[in-house]
This record gives sequence, structure tokens and C-alpha cells, in this order.
Amino acid sequence: MRRVRVGDEVIVTAGRSKGKQGKILRILGDERVIVQDVNMVKRHTRPNPTANKPGGIIEREASIHISNVMLYNPATEKGDRIGFRRLEDGRKVRYFKSNDEIIDV
Repeated sequence: MRRVRVGDEVIVTAGRSKGKQGKILRILGDERVIVQDVNMVKRHTRPNPTANKPGGIIEREASIHISNVMLYNPATEKGDRIGFRRLEDGRKVRYFKSNDEIIDV
């Protein structure tokens, strides 16, 4: 079970986009994530008439290392550490370490 999942609201803790928050769009391998509207880069693309794609400068999200994001806790309005816990019915769930609130229901 991962500490962060696709769709989680995260806050960036290091790098050029420090302090920004957004949803996780994709997880690449074990170490990198793509966060919505964070770490934007400009990609210069050549037109491809066979694929009917125009050329130009496209702005899109680049990946950042998973250690540079923290799950956003709406109760404290900050990034928070995550722990794992087993419930009485045997399910393994994530919880915020600051206020013991369960994330996965």
C-alpha cells in the first residue's frame, strides 16, 4: 500500500514549486509523481501532420520525486505525515499522524 495514491490532495515540500498544492494525476514507477498544476515546464513540439498535431510551445506538468510531497490534511490545513493501521475488521488503512484521523474509509 502506498502512502500517496492517485487523486490524493498533496502539498509540495521542496523544490521550485514548494508550497503549492494539487491532486496527484499519475504515479510513475515507485519514486515519481505528477501533480496537477505543479512543476510546469514548457515543451517545444514540432508539428506532426500525419498525427494531425500542431506544433508550438506546450505547457505541461513534469514529474517530481515522491519524497517532495506530503498528503494535505484539511483539518490542520497543512501537509501531514501518514501512518498505517489495521482496523478491527482486518482492513489496512492510512491515517494522519497529527490527529489520528483515518484517510481511507
